[in-house]
Amino acid sequence: MEALYPFLYSGGGDLPAVLAEVRGSTVAKVAEIIELRRSIAEQDAAALAAAASAAAARFTAGGRLLAFGNGGSATDAQQLATLFLNPGPGTRPLPAFALGNDTAVLTALANDIGVEVVFARQIAAVGTSADIAVGLSTSGNSENLVRGFEEAGRRGMLTIGLAGYEGGKMAELDTIDYLFVAPSASVHRIQEAQTTTYHVFWELTAAALGELEAG
Repeated sequence: MEALYPFLYSGGGDLPAVLAEVRGSTVAKVAEIIELRRSIAEQDAAALAAAASAAAARFTAGGRLLAFGNGGSATDAQQLATLFLNPGPGTRPLPAFALGNDTAVLTALANDIGVEVVFARQIAAVGTSADIAVGLSTSGNSENLVRGFEEAGRRGMLTIGLAGYEGGKMAELDTIDYLFVAPSASVHRIQEAQTTTYHVFWELTAAALGELEAG
């Protein structure tokens, strides 16, 4: 914590100096996330557009989006599902669900079998070849995400992963069709970049759907 916010631990009473340090820290973090987003856009723009087009085709065929993650990534999965399900006026709502939402299902699976199956079992129960699986992880190493993607792959689902660092175990899977890695060692920067990535994915999917329906 001290490394992230050294001005909180300086022990000094010089308010202008503390404010200057806060300002400098904030500017540095903003520059870092801007650079990370820029690098992701450069390396993944084409793949992100392709993933969105593939997702639009699945939705057109009657598919649904199933999003999943742990902790903060579970919250991001909920937000992603909400973007599709409740996009606001003028945009078509699409069937999307976050697999971390049902506490009874999650706790039953975790207690009776193990936390590593909480996503895979749900995908096995409801997933079809028309559907889309989107998994989010900062480390890319979560076993329950790995198993979720493996199950989604067996069912022929379109699979999209968001990871951080160097992709972790998710980068080694052949069951992820599109993997977007935020190359950072900071969980904060990774999650900020992933938020941008899935918002862009949603916007591109909506645009691709519009083109399909117009054509």
